[in-house]
This record gives sequence, structure tokens and C-alpha cells, in this order.
Amino acid sequence: MDSVLRAQTRIGQRALLLTTAAVPLTGWTVHAVTLHRRLAASRRDPLTGLLRRDAYTTQARQVLRRHGDATAVVLVDQDHFKAINDTFGHAAGDTVLAATAARLTAWAGPHAAIGRLGGDEFAIVLEAPRGRREDRLAQLMRMLHTPVHLDDGQTVDVAASVGAATPDILNTRDLSLLQQAADAALYNGKHSGHAVLADARHATHPSINGRRAGRPGTGIWGRAA
Repeated sequence: MDSVLRAQTRIGQRALLLTTAAVPLTGWTVHAVTLHRRLAASRRDPLTGLLRRDAYTTQARQVLRRHGDATAVVLVDQDHFKAINDTFGHAAGDTVLAATAARLTAWAGPHAAIGRLGGDEFAIVLEAPRGRREDRLAQLMRMLHTPVHLDDGQTVDVAASVGAATPDILNTRDLSLLQQAADAALYNGKHSGHAVLADARHATHPSINGRRAGRPGTGIWGRAA
């Protein structure tokens, strides 16, 4: 009987030690999960859910390395966005930005890098084989020109300008250079209703802070134009 009691005591002590050891581990696990969620949230824009600039840049470079010349860097700039805010209010402007982000996500797919660069400017880096680029960009323009319905039942007509750049045309896989060329192409096609694919001329156009020289705000460091 004594041997049975001693065995039961040892088993109980062992269970107590395991339980005690598990408590701090569980605490650290909860802490790690919470920290991970906070870090993930800090990488994303709270309004649109898209990646912030730094997180976007990291993921965009990964997409470029993965797909090489079959990659497209696409910049999107909402047209007449100030007029939307002035006419319908800033809540409506937020709805338009969120709708644009949802459309970009649906268009680009789950493996693309999609970021909000600031204000009403967005960037996408995705796989885009040469034979499909024009059709894909035309599809994007149709999506970005589809009216947005507000919660109060009103409808907002929206539009956006789009510029794109690809490594095979520009002979570079440098993200900054591709974005500069895409921005110059976007500016050339501003308010035209057509996406513009950058060529060598766009790559050599003077730029300030990554924006085509001459765009509003290019003379001030860090301000989205």
C-alpha cells in the first residue's frame, strides 16, 4: 500500500511541476501572439488594410526577385479626390479609398505586394507576363472607374490615373527606378482614362523624391504629390 501511495505522490508531483512549468510558457505564448498581431497591424494602413510604405517595399522587392522580368510595378493616383472630400465629406472620401484598396486587392491577387503610399496614392507589384499586360491594365482602369456606393445611398463617380513599369522594358529590377518611371508614365496619362506603360523616356525623366519633376509637392521632401 505504501509503495502505491508513494507512486501516486510522485505522479502528482510530476503533474504539478508540468502544470507549473506550463503557466509561464502559456503566458509567453499569449504575449508572443499579441506582439505578432500588433506588429502585423503596424505594417498595415488602418483605413484600407493595405501595407504601409516600409512593409510594401520589403514585399515588393520579394515579388521582383521571384518573378524577375515578368513583373510589373503599377502606381495608382485617385483623380479629383479633393473634390470628393469637398462635395461629399471626408467620410465619403474614406469610403472611396477603402473601395479602391479592395479593387486593387481583387485585381492584383493574393501574391502581389499592394501598398498605400500616402493620401490617395497606391502601388502594386505583381507578376505580369508580357502578353497579358495591356489587357490587365485595361481591366484595372475599368475597375477604378466604377462608381462607389456610399452607406447613405449616394453614388460617387470615381476615376484614377495609372502608370506601370516593367523590368524587361527598362532593363532594371531596381524598385525605386521602376517606381520613378511608373510615376512619370502616370503623370503623362493623368486624367486620360488610360493606363500608361513606361518606356525608356520615362526612366530618364527628372524626378524629385521619387516623383516626376513638376508634379505638385515634388519640391518638399516626404510629401506625397
